[in-house]
Amino acid sequence: MSLIPVTAVKTARHAGGHARPAPRLPPWFRIRIESGAHYQHIQSLVREQRLHTICEEARCPNKWECWNNRTATLLILGDVCTRRCRYCAVTTGRPGPVDRREPERVAEVVRALDLRHAVITSVNRDELDDGGASMFADTIGAVRRRAPACTVEVLVPDFQGKRTAVETVLAVQPNVFNHNIETVPRLFPVVRPQGNYARSLRVLDWAGGRARTKSGLMVGLGETREEVAAVLRDLRSVGCEMLSVGQYLRPTTAHHPVARYYAPEEFDEIKRRGLELGFRHVEAGPLVRSSYHAGGQMARASRNQEAVL
Repeated sequence: MSLIPVTAVKTARHAGGHARPAPRLPPWFRIRIESGAHYQHIQSLVREQRLHTICEEARCPNKWECWNNRTATLLILGDVCTRRCRYCAVTTGRPGPVDRREPERVAEVVRALDLRHAVITSVNRDELDDGGASMFADTIGAVRRRAPACTVEVLVPDFQGKRTAVETVLAVQPNVFNHNIETVPRLFPVVRPQGNYARSLRVLDWAGGRARTKSGLMVGLGETREEVAAVLRDLRSVGCEMLSVGQYLRPTTAHHPVARYYAPEEFDEIKRRGLELGFRHVEAGPLVRSSYHAGGQMARASRNQEAVL
């Protein structure tokens, strides 16, 4: 095992192709690099089933911790995204054909890992009429057949604002319906040009009351504290129950630069504000990502709701 800065597991490149280390991070950014038996088991299962994980494709700094704890976020609909968000490491391009056998392979991994809570996400597939919603539904169904005790969380794209696509996913009753708002409205044109802030809020609004709703926000892209507070209020206005907030980390020099690094105390303040607004649970911290400790997030949100009733 080794304890190293997050930047040590990433490499940025100049336009000429020469590698250089990413900028130094504050001292609280440290991760444990350890590929134990559970890590290797997940790695072999994913490769055996010809699947992808957002942990790898998005270069998540928590991959080692999560995989060693036998959890992973499975990525459906391939590993090529039709959008080019300036914060995301996932490959952009023309995706391949949809593999209709993929849901069963995902379910087999969930069963083999004996997961209690599975998180399923996807790339954006804007070229598909339903944005891939039917594949989410098929995957939830497959997981329920092979691992009936497992709760299912879906982290979905905005489906280009098509309510029929959202309804397709909700019809199979995911336990958690997650759609990340990602950033503040002012920065959408800069870092998420193919997205739309109001559209993302509508997606969460449509899901409200049908599943436990959740969203995620990155900080450090250039937003102000007041803008963060406004996003929290907007999310609560559409009934969003759970929230994850983490530090944006620049994947490469081709991506949007980090404006600043938030201190742990600032994440504590965001969490406090969120709970005051009525979120059932807020997970906030430098390395927090949307699916970080997702099963625990759902359990704590349920306990908090029961305490209020």
